[in-house]
Amino acid sequence: MSAINNVVDLRSDTVTLPSDAMREAMYKAKVGDDVYGEDPTVNELEHIVAEMLGKEAAVFVSSGTQANLVSVLSHCQRGDEMILGSVAHIFMSEQGGAAILGGIQPRTVPNQADGTIALAAIEAAIRPDNVHFPITRLLCLENTHNSCGGQPLPVSYMDEAGELAHRHGLALHVDGARLWNAAVAENAAPADLVRNADSVSVCLSKGLGAPVGSLVVGSSEFIRKARRNRKVLGGGMRQAGVIAAAGILAVTENVERLADDHANAHRLARGFSELDGIILDPDTIKTNIVYFELRRADMTPAQFAEGMKQHNVLLSPSGGRMLRAVTNLDVTQADIDTAIAAAKAVLSVDGEKLGETHGAYA
Repeated sequence: MSAINNVVDLRSDTVTLPSDAMREAMYKAKVGDDVYGEDPTVNELEHIVAEMLGKEAAVFVSSGTQANLVSVLSHCQRGDEMILGSVAHIFMSEQGGAAILGGIQPRTVPNQADGTIALAAIEAAIRPDNVHFPITRLLCLENTHNSCGGQPLPVSYMDEAGELAHRHGLALHVDGARLWNAAVAENAAPADLVRNADSVSVCLSKGLGAPVGSLVVGSSEFIRKARRNRKVLGGGMRQAGVIAAAGILAVTENVERLADDHANAHRLARGFSELDGIILDPDTIKTNIVYFELRRADMTPAQFAEGMKQHNVLLSPSGGRMLRAVTNLDVTQADIDTAIAAAKAVLSVDGEKLGETHGAYA
């Protein structure tokens, strides 16, 4: 529950507040000019994360969207094509930055329910060498997959997809904003999930609870390119050790505890599934994201969200009849029970008596 307003905030795992330990680390952080490579705290964070993911180097950036854009720009030239899922975050929720700023064409292939893209479909989407076609340069995967219910992609699939990409001369970028959740859900080392990836973006400000920041990891040569692209995107943050200090605590102390968020998400899904008016199979919930369908014809998802807000519970309409709830480190088991009770109360009233609310989510 948010310490600010006693609200159970399930809109996203981006809403967490930094712990007292993070605030102290930020206050005491040793800093320097990161654009010159002289911030010791940033350098330490980059070294830790690169090592965790089994890569040579890393670069600290301001956000997950910037991390993905830096990566794509570092792999592709103008006019190149990247293959990615039809509901990938890069395609759906990052303003088409690769096309706008990099002249890179997206080619979407349907995501399956488990977040994967069929390997045969990927292979079929790779362009042959023909003067009429753009050059297929990059495959992008997302793990966990946000729009597919936070599904974790297993090690075996990640290995096979990387091998396929490399066999055809493509690079593999992994949008790993919630890769930490995938590792916990799959009981795998984060490095094992991305050993065939040429670049990976990982977020610190979602489940790990840091206030800001993401990283891109890859080979030393790739990260050299990524640093140049970070700079042209305005991402040189100078004395960034102030925020990197929180990131160090996030990756060293908050990864294993993601299992608690997963357990709370399953508890929420099980409770919601027992309510008349909600369609949800709790067995599909693998990490911290819960999508569910509102079956009440007289109530819109926006009205349901507004009703929940009146009970001090926040969640997000997500298109059609669907809503999304995301557990995080500031949400307790008691908060989950509060949310279930609130949903039961909201579903007991006439939908026309409820207003509407709108909100973005990541």
